[in-house]
Amino acid sequence: MTDQPPASLRTLLLDRLRHSDLAPQVQELLRELVPDEPATSSGGRAGPVQLRSITAAGWRGVGPRTTLELPPGPGLVVVAGPNGSGKSSFAEAAETALTGRNSRWDGRRATDWQKGWRNLHTPDVTPEVCVELAVGERGEAVTVRRTWHGLKVDEARTKVEAPDGSERKLEEVVDAEALDLARPFLPYSELGSMINGTLGGLHDAFFKLLGLELLAEFDGRVKDTVSECEQAIKHADALTAQLLDALGTLDDPRSREATQALSGAKRDLGRVHALLGSRTPAAEAELARLRQHASLAGPDLAEVGGAVGRLREAAAAAEEARYGSAEEARRLAKLLEAAIEHQRRSGSADCPVCRAENRLDRAWAEQARTEVERLQTEAADAEAARQEVAVAVRAVHDLVQPVPVWLRGENSPLTVVWQEWVQCRDVIHPRELADRVERAAVTLDDACRQVREEAVQRLSAHDVAWQPFAVRLAEWLGAEEAAEVARERRKHARKARSWLRPIINELRDERLRPFAQRSQEVWQKLCEHSSVTLGSVTLAGTPGRGKVELGVSVDDMSAPAYSVMSQGELHSLALSLFLPRATHADSPFGFLVIDDPVQSMDPEKVEGLARVLDAYAQDRQVIVFTHDTRLQQAIAHLGIKATVLRVSRQTDSVVGVETLTDPVEQALAEARAVSLDRSLPQDVADHVFPAMCRVAVEAACLETARRRLRDEEGLGLRAVEERVESLDRTKTYVSLALLGDEQQSARAAVERICPGGWALIEAFNSGAHTPLPTVDDRKDLVRRTKALATAIRSSAGAESAGGAR
Repeated sequence: MTDQPPASLRTLLLDRLRHSDLAPQVQELLRELVPDEPATSSGGRAGPVQLRSITAAGWRGVGPRTTLELPPGPGLVVVAGPNGSGKSSFAEAAETALTGRNSRWDGRRATDWQKGWRNLHTPDVTPEVCVELAVGERGEAVTVRRTWHGLKVDEARTKVEAPDGSERKLEEVVDAEALDLARPFLPYSELGSMINGTLGGLHDAFFKLLGLELLAEFDGRVKDTVSECEQAIKHADALTAQLLDALGTLDDPRSREATQALSGAKRDLGRVHALLGSRTPAAEAELARLRQHASLAGPDLAEVGGAVGRLREAAAAAEEARYGSAEEARRLAKLLEAAIEHQRRSGSADCPVCRAENRLDRAWAEQARTEVERLQTEAADAEAARQEVAVAVRAVHDLVQPVPVWLRGENSPLTVVWQEWVQCRDVIHPRELADRVERAAVTLDDACRQVREEAVQRLSAHDVAWQPFAVRLAEWLGAEEAAEVARERRKHARKARSWLRPIINELRDERLRPFAQRSQEVWQKLCEHSSVTLGSVTLAGTPGRGKVELGVSVDDMSAPAYSVMSQGELHSLALSLFLPRATHADSPFGFLVIDDPVQSMDPEKVEGLARVLDAYAQDRQVIVFTHDTRLQQAIAHLGIKATVLRVSRQTDSVVGVETLTDPVEQALAEARAVSLDRSLPQDVADHVFPAMCRVAVEAACLETARRRLRDEEGLGLRAVEERVESLDRTKTYVSLALLGDEQQSARAAVERICPGGWALIEAFNSGAHTPLPTVDDRKDLVRRTKALATAIRSSAGAESAGGAR
């Protein structure tokens, strides 16, 4: 299956957003939060990478330096050997050389790893793991070597060498991100971890591999936006509660104003703004009243004293006037003036009033004129004194100011005292006025002084006590303004996330679907006869908090995967998830390294595993490490081409590697080599050499029998092995291979495909045969054996190249 380059997730998201029915504010928020597409990078890698060899020295189960040579190009390689032979050490060596870590030991106790990574039998050997890679289309040989210079596992250095010996950087050869995302190593420990259901790492790897990080980041941004809004709201609410408690302790109109502003269902930010600027009506009125009180001026006692003194002086002067009245003096003067005028006009000296004669004479006239002048002067003086009193009274009245307008509404002692002061204006009598004004002025001045001092103190205390609350209120105002924005933004963000989650799930499932299909295909091959069915494979959650969800059913009934699967099925599940990931089209690795996948698998699953490995080996180098011989049997049973390397471990961790060839060709080659030995004793030639030839014929029969039982009778691996294990003579081998029935005689069938072959088989079985005194006799026996083996292998339509080579 060829992976098509995925369309831009960002483009898909914006397109769906554009066609949504979301409110404009929600769309705007989503456009604001959608991440940019991550920049793609080749990582500097040189091209496809395959393994040419794996070397280990002083490492794990390998003592002296040992190299595992691998055939180049695609194909299946089975590295076999019993437990403890050191084969898994090569798998770990390859992973450690390329990644610098050993996933088998990830999460285990550090002390175990510290004690177990060095080979105990070779303390003088410098620990080393090395892989020789074939890089790029031309297969350039590059060596990646990791050597240890200390006792700790992290005291190591990785060196990368080109064919000419020059040193290169590892990232130029192998993309570190690709190693993480499409890791080509599947250790047995990861197969085991599947049993525990630890799929978080696989979930995260799939997210990156499928380019889904943008979806996770987008979802995270929207989620974080909701969280940030909620935090802003919670912060403002907490500040509100704290501030309301504190404001209740302050006796201040501004405190009461602030409490009202903060207590409503919707907090009044404008009112708080005004309060912090001292512009609220109540606070400003109170402050204005206190400022008026602080600047309150009562009567000027010096001025009042002067006016009262002048009033008293004027009053005393008026009292000293002779007649006491200017009007009386003027009236008498006018009467005298009239008498004088009458006397002058009549010329008579007689009194017109009493008729007395000669009373109004010249002397009287002179005397009358003098009296008139005196009376006029007295009247003028009295009028002047009266005017002085009036002026003095007015002056005193003028000093008595009415109650200030701002004070009139107050019901306070000061207002009462001031009213008494005002009432002095109603007093006209100079002396009474002087006395009352003098007393009222002193009283009012004292009252004003007390009010003024109290107001100054209150103003001072008012500002000092209020200042900390003003600071806290300003802090609250900023938090509440942010919360007000957050409440609206949270509403939009919640709607955005409700819209986004199904979109993300849909896009994620679209990207994952090809992998899920491949996983199902692998599962079907591995577990063809299992009652457990693997359905959907989906990703849930986000990186770091996600999981792989598996749709598993037993006989069409849904069931939790880990409760119904055997260990063999869980191992198969691990392979089903590993292989599509490791063979992603973007992976630069042309190889897979799988350690011990056969354990816990029944024969049918082993056969399915062989088919799966063969399918992936068509275009990749598939290297499988196993101690279980059933995989080799399945490969032979299915006629799969494979290279088999056997690892053996001798004393002191001396590890050897040999290539297992075609058993027929191997037996013939050994017989051929012995046939050329002229020093071979005659008894050995007569008895041992034919037995060697019999091994080649029986190997050809086993291969043909397995293929016949599989293809013609449809038997599975277990049934086939039970049949072949019952064979006890060469004739039964031949009968089962040619006739499919070990109980029948195959003489006719043998003679038909290879004339003279039956006689050769009887000689093998009886142990009596023609002596082989010469090399030519032995060579002829090998030739006849090869002809018979070839005829048997060809009899079922198999090519001579079939089977394990």
